[in-house]
Amino acid sequence: MAKRKDARGTVILECTGCIRNDVQKASTGISRYITQKNRHNTPNGLELRKFCPYCYKHTIHGEIKK
Repeated sequence: MAKRKDARGTVILECTGCIRNDVQKASTGISRYITQKNRHNTPNGLELRKFCPYCYKHTIHGEIKK
């Protein structure tokens, strides 16, 4: 039997504030979260407000390619 392509896939969210403000000079990294999304309901990129420990505030985390 052939396997069906799963609608729910794993995505990585990365802080957009760290990239724009170039915070990595002062800190050791960029905040990343791993989550899942339904590709049928959300075909475009996912953006969520999450806490960034390097910016010390809630920022928008956008979906990146693996």
